[in-house]
This record gives sequence, C-alpha cells and structure tokens, in this order.
Amino acid sequence: MAVSSDTSRTLASPESFAAITDPVQRSAAYFTELGKVLESPRCLNCHPAGNRPSQGDMMRPHEPPVFRGPDGMGLVSMRCNTCHQGANFDQGRIPGHPAWHLAPLEMGWQGKTLSEICQQIKDPARNGGRTPEDLIDHIGADTLVGWAWHPGVGRTPAPGTQKEAGALVAAWVKSGAACP
Repeated sequence: MAVSSDTSRTLASPESFAAITDPVQRSAAYFTELGKVLESPRCLNCHPAGNRPSQGDMMRPHEPPVFRGPDGMGLVSMRCNTCHQGANFDQGRIPGHPAWHLAPLEMGWQGKTLSEICQQIKDPARNGGRTPEDLIDHIGADTLVGWAWHPGVGRTPAPGTQKEAGALVAAWVKSGAACP
C-alpha cells in the first residue's frame, strides 16, 4: 500500500474546509483528511490489530518475526530496542526512536474503516486514556508519532507534516470531533 501520487502526500489545511457550512460535516471532513495520515503505512505498521507489527510501505509482516509482548515492547527474547535504537540507522534500514514500541492492542487500526478508527480514537478506553484535547498534542507534537514524517531511507513519510496533522486534529476536536 505504497503512497504513489503527490496529491495523496499533501494535507489540506483546516481553513480549506470553510466552504462546508454544516459543522458536523466539516468536522467529519477534518477527520477524513487526517485519515490520509492515520491510514498510511507509517501509522498502520505500529497499530496492528494483532500481536505482530508489519513493516515497510507494503506493510508485510515484520521480519524477523517479533511479537508485541506484555508491554508492547516485544517479548523477553526479542525486545524492540534490540534492533530499534534511539534514531534511524539508515545504513541498515532500521527505523529508530528512543521510545520505539507498538501501540497498545486496544489501539490497533489495521483492517478498520476510517469511521471505526475515528470512534476508537475518541474512546479513552481504546486510545491510551487520552481526552480529545490530548490527541492534539499526541498527534501534533509527540516525537514518536513525529517519526512517521521522518522514517528514514526506504520508507515513504506520512502525508503532509506533523504540524499540519496537529492542526487538523485541533480543528476536528474544536468542531465537535464528528466521525465520517
């Protein structure tokens, strides 16, 4: 599921939705635009529906075979930080960040529709205990999430920029967080 066209690589600004007069439709449109990021391989690879992450733009099963483990950081025999260090290792094509880990299982998005992801992301029981306002910072400023826009050699970045995604989340939250 590689991103191929330049149009899908950009994000519209919240201001570009001003012509949508119905506030619920405009709110849902913000989330639909954010969906370009949430449904990209950069997010889906680390938000698997099961216990094994996927990798690359083609979202193939992670090799070597690794599994979530009780804390989302791998099994005792193969922790995420065994390979994923504090920064990308481009020579080995290994992504990195100091806090590298899978999203909690309740935050798994693979195989879900954008509407289902929206309902899930609004639910504190399924989003890491975050309020809608917390999501603005999580998506717009968290450095692990920010890795999606700086994934290193061989991986297509998430569409737009983290700042643009954060602006869409903020507009979505402030407009009532409607789902498509």
